[in-house]
Amino acid sequence: MTAPDEKPPFLYVVVCAAGIASGVGTLITAAQEREWQVGVIATPHAMNGFFDTAAVEAQTGRPIRSAWRSPGDPRPFPDPDAVVVAPATFNTVNKWAAGIADTLALGTLCEVTGQGVPVGVLTCVSAGLAAHPAYRDSLIRLRGTGVRFGPPHQGGEFGWERALDLVE
Repeated sequence: MTAPDEKPPFLYVVVCAAGIASGVGTLITAAQEREWQVGVIATPHAMNGFFDTAAVEAQTGRPIRSAWRSPGDPRPFPDPDAVVVAPATFNTVNKWAAGIADTLALGTLCEVTGQGVPVGVLTCVSAGLAAHPAYRDSLIRLRGTGVRFGPPHQGGEFGWERALDLVE
């Protein structure tokens, strides 16, 4: 429990464009029940109907971030105490491992990886893509930086809460 004079820890939730993203509210609820404040950063494609953005903004009380802010604009989120990427796609994992920061989501992931912030990842990648050598190499590289991965999604229940176990 957070003491009255302490600020609750802040969790960034990075959401990628996968069908399972529609359930991200489950992760946010679980994080809030564990006394995290939550800010959501979504890939640009995830913003195109993969989850209910209005519901997530109402749930977190904060705007979803998906684009870079302009110079001089205030930072809408405090620095993260932890980051969860769920669902993480093939594209995001590979670009992140390669250090490609062409979206706010990827730029944030690249930056926090270098800062030692705890990062937990729940992937949503087909078996065919998971077998690709670039993906396997990306997992090895990211694990080597301390990024923690949950078991791969095999269909059925996604297990959103597992992401929190990876960073606590």
